[in-house]
Amino acid sequence: MELTWYGHGCFRMTERGVLAVVTDPYSPSVGLGELPKLKADVVTISRDEPRYNYVSAVTPAQRGEVYKVTGPGEYEIGGVFIIGSAMRAEKKGNALKSTAYAFNFDGLTVAHLGGLSFVPSQSQIDALETVDVLLVPIGGNGELTPAQASELISMIEPSIVIPMGYNSKDNLNKFLKEMGLTSVKPQETLKVTRSSLPEDTQVVLLEMKH
Repeated sequence: MELTWYGHGCFRMTERGVLAVVTDPYSPSVGLGELPKLKADVVTISRDEPRYNYVSAVTPAQRGEVYKVTGPGEYEIGGVFIIGSAMRAEKKGNALKSTAYAFNFDGLTVAHLGGLSFVPSQSQIDALETVDVLLVPIGGNGELTPAQASELISMIEPSIVIPMGYNSKDNLNKFLKEMGLTSVKPQETLKVTRSSLPEDTQVVLLEMKH
């Protein structure tokens, strides 16, 4: 499975011979720049807001239309199993909600936490089942802070962690410090298989592709 990051919560995941998935494409209006045209079979939306739901950036990888997954449920599309889990918390009377997605690519599970803004309960985490690769927001600003992200990682215990949703090195450095790291060299893409997973949790930084 190959994973490329396009900034904020937008990733493109591909498995050779299987479909391509794009997560949380963002609108140019939110000030994060403009996404390149992304080809995919499936697009997932974690929150119905411009930072997460700009499906116009995604064009079909093959003939037909892009399949849009916009909320909780179980989906099987082109040989990939997707579980959408509702993430809800009550804060000052307002329900904070988003959808976290777990993608199973031939036995390898990638969890994308999208616009998650709070540390979920253990039962909410268990709904994602075993997570091999975790894509976790760390930037605050309505999403998890570095400290919250670190706490959640210790609950999930994934093999690989990829931070997302940060726009400053300050937040990234805070996150790395929380994880007991000083620096990690970014890489262009992540290529991973079930057999190549590390035994201990490893943080991987991806360069933002323009």
